[in-house]
Amino acid sequence: MTTPAPTSLSSADVSGSSWPAVLTWRALEAPRMESVRVQINGKRIKAAGRIIAGACDEHPAFSASYDLVTDESGVTKRLSVRSAVAAGESQISISRDSQGFWLIDSASPTRSDFDGALDTELVWSPFFNTLAIRRLGLHSADASDQQVPVVYVGLPDLTARAETLSYRGGPTEFEVDSPMGHSKVTVDSEGFVVGYDGMAHRI
Repeated sequence: MTTPAPTSLSSADVSGSSWPAVLTWRALEAPRMESVRVQINGKRIKAAGRIIAGACDEHPAFSASYDLVTDESGVTKRLSVRSAVAAGESQISISRDSQGFWLIDSASPTRSDFDGALDTELVWSPFFNTLAIRRLGLHSADASDQQVPVVYVGLPDLTARAETLSYRGGPTEFEVDSPMGHSKVTVDSEGFVVGYDGMAHRI
């Protein structure tokens, strides 16, 4: 008996009729993968994902899981991340209040506007680049040097700090500057990352 080949979502498959969907990326030069279940309603996103990483020059072996919810305009409402390394586990919870302040519930609780950030960014995650791209509608128009302040979350230590990303180009290909350096990001028609040069591609 022949076993049917499994089906997967390519960049062309992720459309309005495909949601909810599971998107998966494989790192290009590191032992790392990310998979996330995504639900969308307009610009609202609800996502539950996981990153699994082996030890390499960039990081120790770790696993991380996250849950993200945005509001109807695509602004992050809350993000929770749990990280595990050989020595133990840690977690961080990030939420944005009605006054535009971010509340960071972690080993070092913080309340800050993070330079006016409306988005969160998780290091080594292709998925999180989608948040600003969809919120600003960059996947449907050219992006002329958009400066995007974010709450930048590190892995596996779960630190949170203010950073700024920049996006140029569009609507399907962007030049991106981030704390990780300069790179090129390609997205599908829904604004979800297909490829992140030097980091990962969707499978």
